[in-house]
Amino acid sequence: MKIALGADHAGFELKALLLETLQEWGYQVIDLGTNDATTSVDYPDFGSAVGHCVASGEADLGVAVCGSGIGISIAANKVPGVRAALVHDVTSARLAREHNHANVVCFGARLIGLAVAKDALVAWLGAEPGEGRHLARIEKLSQLDHRA
Repeated sequence: MKIALGADHAGFELKALLLETLQEWGYQVIDLGTNDATTSVDYPDFGSAVGHCVASGEADLGVAVCGSGIGISIAANKVPGVRAALVHDVTSARLAREHNHANVVCFGARLIGLAVAKDALVAWLGAEPGEGRHLARIEKLSQLDHRA
């Protein structure tokens, strides 16, 4: 499985740790940057890069990180076909995948610790997108992409 990974400068350190973790777990990672924590960069560039990588099929899933997780999730969600979810813990990560079929998970580096981020990532990667009532809702989200 290929995972696109991107972050702005505020999310760089968490991104680096998640990159190492994902590689240790055997995932193929497409590192979309940024490459340091000191050069100020813009989160929309990295959120959209992760989104485009997932929407195009180059990556199966995406992980995006900025200071709060809010901006980068908004940027990723501007890409049609992306369902990016900002998560804060294991439960929100699992539900984002099961109920919302999130194909990009977003973290706020200034708001979540490494242990919680890793646990949430495990939960998100291990969760199966739900069927039943969830499918009709996902279809409604897809229709919003086409209206934009």
